[in-house]
Amino acid sequence: MTLYFITGNKGKFSEAKMIFPYVQQLDLELEEIQSLDAKVIAEHKLRQALSKHEGEFFIEDTSLYLECLNGFPGPLIKWFLETLGAEGIYNLVDKYENNKVVVKSLVGYARKKNKEVSITFFEAADKGEIVSPRGDLDFGWGPIFQPLGERITYGEMSREYKMKTSMRGKALQLLKEHLEYGHQ
Repeated sequence: MTLYFITGNKGKFSEAKMIFPYVQQLDLELEEIQSLDAKVIAEHKLRQALSKHEGEFFIEDTSLYLECLNGFPGPLIKWFLETLGAEGIYNLVDKYENNKVVVKSLVGYARKKNKEVSITFFEAADKGEIVSPRGDLDFGWGPIFQPLGERITYGEMSREYKMKTSMRGKALQLLKEHLEYGHQ
């Protein structure tokens, strides 16, 4: 059976292809409900996808939890980026004395077998700081995120290095292990 990555984000898709060379991109129009719980958002998307298309699917949603805003915007980061952009987020955080952040990647995997729907989640997180934008090798908020223990932002990392160390790379690796060893 074909494995599909449901995304319209070319950057995310190219990163997923590094771990799943055989994956196919599927850009479905899915309603994105609003919730502070990333799993609720992901499950809603996966159930919609299963009702529109046959196959095995995964999605990846990223959340960004700013300590200075008590964890906001979390899974609503897409809307922050659309309205403020990465530099605007940096400017907002810079007004506070606390630039600490946790970024999380939630991968949701769904399949239907004998009319039974199975949804499994894989999550990984990175801690770091919001810094002045640096680098153009990443998309979204990557140029303003500097992981703990690093001297460079995601925007300055090669895609290969980022995928070995980032929360998205770790979460996709968990999915890969599940597919190889966990379900049949």
